[in-house]
Amino acid sequence: MKRATKPQWRKYLKYLIFSFMTGILAIALVNCTPQSSSPLRIGINLWPGYETLYLAEDLGYYDNQPIKLVDYPSGTEEVRAYRNNEIEGAGLSIDQALSIAATQENLRIIAIMDVSNGADVILGQPEITNIKALKGKRVGLEPTALGSFFIARALEKNGMSVKDIQIVSIEPLEHEQAYKQRKIDAVVTFGPPVAKILEAGAKVLFDSSQIPGEIVDVLAVSTDAIANSPESIQSLVNSRFRALKYLEENPQEAATRIAKRTQVTPDTILNAFKGIDQLNLEENQKLFNQNDPAFVEGSKKLIRIMLEKKLLPKDIDINTILDDQFIKNANLSTP
Repeated sequence: MKRATKPQWRKYLKYLIFSFMTGILAIALVNCTPQSSSPLRIGINLWPGYETLYLAEDLGYYDNQPIKLVDYPSGTEEVRAYRNNEIEGAGLSIDQALSIAATQENLRIIAIMDVSNGADVILGQPEITNIKALKGKRVGLEPTALGSFFIARALEKNGMSVKDIQIVSIEPLEHEQAYKQRKIDAVVTFGPPVAKILEAGAKVLFDSSQIPGEIVDVLAVSTDAIANSPESIQSLVNSRFRALKYLEENPQEAATRIAKRTQVTPDTILNAFKGIDQLNLEENQKLFNQNDPAFVEGSKKLIRIMLEKKLLPKDIDINTILDDQFIKNANLSTP
């Protein structure tokens, strides 16, 4: 058998090395390819507690990740969009998250955004001086479990029930107009409409500080998103806590940035933030690992109330819809 000459061996060796390096490069390129080419779409509504997500975007924290925030006029529209696979996640009130989880097994809560401490309010016409004066009156509210829960709790604390009032379903963007046109005697509302309705002479009849810890907002995503876009989700979580830190250290500058989007004054933004407790990373870690059991215990209480009031089709174990991996791995120095 004829042996290869030295030049042939060199040529063959070069071929082997080239093939080996090409294979390594191909593997590296595969590993560096994003897990999903589609953007991670996150639904957001007018609630002040979600503004840090937009602040993170304005500060450029999402620039290296395919994250897209999608505006919706109400939580109801967010829930609809999630059910229709139009978004992969959303900022949701805990009752909305529970309502989805009761009928779909693919929802996971990955962060706790805030606890309402006065930002959810019931505002009455000037002649309505207290909750008891709403007997037989028209009360406007967003047709969600939260709206129903909040008015029910306010009435319950005043020895009344929903049978004592007339419920009028109104989307949040229509709250101000409905109030000013006196189509309603009171309104359950939140966010930008609050300041404008108060300016029109409304009286605060009840607010969420009177039911502490019962109205919580969360960030939730689908299990498919967790499987397909974990890096984007981690970036979203990291960026939210970075933005919250920026807000705490630069409140006026942050409020000015947020005001550009919401079309209200920076002072209005800062006043709205006074009505919510925005939870930082350390607080989230304590709640998720249950060193602080407040969130889990509060959710269990809410589930019982929602079941009693037929606002939830079936019981849920809150622990089954919590995913703490992104809170555990959160890093404020990394987008």
